[in-house]
Amino acid sequence: MTRPVKPKSKTDILDLAIPLFAKSGYAGVSMRDIANVVGIKAASLYHHFPDKQSLYLQAMARAFEDKAQGFAEALTVTGTPKKRLAGFVQVFTTLMSKDPYFRLLLQRELLDGDEQRLKLLAREVFREPFIAMEELAEELVPGCDTHMVAMSIASLILYHLETAPIRRYLPGGKAKHNKPDVIADHVTRLLLNGLKGCSQ
Repeated sequence: MTRPVKPKSKTDILDLAIPLFAKSGYAGVSMRDIANVVGIKAASLYHHFPDKQSLYLQAMARAFEDKAQGFAEALTVTGTPKKRLAGFVQVFTTLMSKDPYFRLLLQRELLDGDEQRLKLLAREVFREPFIAMEELAEELVPGCDTHMVAMSIASLILYHLETAPIRRYLPGGKAKHNKPDVIADHVTRLLLNGLKGCSQ
C-alpha cells in the first residue's frame, strides 16, 4: 500500500525551485520542471503562484530572507560607525559565502538584464538593506556619495567570492584568501582607509 504524498507547502516549493533557477536561469526553467522536482502536477503550482515570474520573485526573496535579516541586525547594533561597518562586512561575507545559489541567481539576473525583473528585485529584495548601508555610509563620511559607497561595500565582498575559482591560479593566491573572515578583515581595512577620501 502506497502512502499518500504529503502536500507541498509554498515554502517547500520555493526551496526546491531556488537551485533550479540558480543552475538554469529564469528562462531555462519551466513550471513543469519545478513541478517535477517538487513531485506535484504543474497545475498544482498555480494554486500557490499565479505565474512563473511570481514564483521566481518569491524564490529570490526566499533566498535573500536570511541575509536580509542578518544584514538588518548587523546594521542596527550599537557602537561606532566603524565598528558597525566591520560587523556588517563580516556578516555579509559570511552569509554570502555560505550560499552559492543566491550568488548564482544574482549573477544570472545581472547577465539576463531583464529590466522588469531587475526593477522588481531592486524594489522587493534589495531596497531595505541598501538604504541601511547608505545610512551607515553617511554616518561614516558625512557628505559622501552614499550610493557609491554602498555599492562598493557589496562589490568588494562579492567579487572576492566570485573570483575564488581563478584566484588560486594567480600570483600570490593562497587558500586562506577564500576564508570569509580573511576576506571580511581585508575589505573592512580597505574600506576604512579608502573612505577617508570619498567625500572629496
